Amino acid sequence: MPGTTKSFTAQNLESGARLALLGIVVNASLATIKIVTGVIGHSYVLIADGVESTIDIFGSMVIWFGLKVAAEPPDDEHPYGHGKAEPVAAAVVAIMVLIAALALAVQSVREILTPHHSPAPFTLAVLVLVVLVKEFLARRVLHAADAIGSSAVKTDAWHHRSDAITSVAAFIGISIALIGGPGWEPADDWAALLACGLIAYNGWRLLTPALHETMDSAPPRELQEDVLRVARAVSGVTEVEKCRIRKMGLDYYVDIHVGVSADLTVRDGHQIGHDVKDALRAAKPSIADVLVHIEPIEPHPAARPV
Repeated sequence: MPGTTKSFTAQNLESGARLALLGIVVNASLATIKIVTGVIGHSYVLIADGVESTIDIFGSMVIWFGLKVAAEPPDDEHPYGHGKAEPVAAAVVAIMVLIAALALAVQSVREILTPHHSPAPFTLAVLVLVVLVKEFLARRVLHAADAIGSSAVKTDAWHHRSDAITSVAAFIGISIALIGGPGWEPADDWAALLACGLIAYNGWRLLTPALHETMDSAPPRELQEDVLRVARAVSGVTEVEKCRIRKMGLDYYVDIHVGVSADLTVRDGHQIGHDVKDALRAAKPSIADVLVHIEPIEPHPAARPV
């Protein structure tokens, strides 16, 4: 059983790391295209979009590094493994998103107050390409994040979606500037400012669950209900008194108090504890370990032989 759980976790971490590397390659390509196009086409919103993609590169690198560290096996200094590196990486990237949103917002306001040329029409074609690529990548990464239960990978997915949202706002702003003509040049800068608000919102939305996970917040209620159901179904279990679950990276650790008949021998009670542990790990491969406390339950007086 231990080998199965380790293989399950290692496979998921490897899958997340591959997606992070894919994000680095895509973001590097799109950042170059957007910044060059923005400079040539007189569009600050496109330049801001390119800067955001550049930040995405570092974000994906942090995610990749965090997943690699999380995959390290337990050692003397980290007996529960290195799984916390995964939510820490997610929190770091979320903070990077918030800082980027603030910096771009400040620059957007400066551009609004500074007269400049209208954006070139060809910048719209670049934005359409960016939206299609980034939304496709966001959906793919988000699907993988839900499958493996990784907050870091989910952060990376919403990082891609933030880029797509920024590009949509840029498309709208540039279109208004081109249609409106003279006097409407700042429209793309206002669009950049709006995009900054959306980026900041996503950054905060990603930071909250990452912080909760580092603070050992309770897992989804569905998982706890499944654990209780499986434990109660084990032969010899009279009741389940307590159940605490915490997440460590992609793994879950369960601390459960199981009641058994007080008339059983120590050996029999110990075996029931092993049965509970094996049943939980078989039902939920994401459970890395189970600590079972055996509690003696006195038989009801009516059930005692006369």
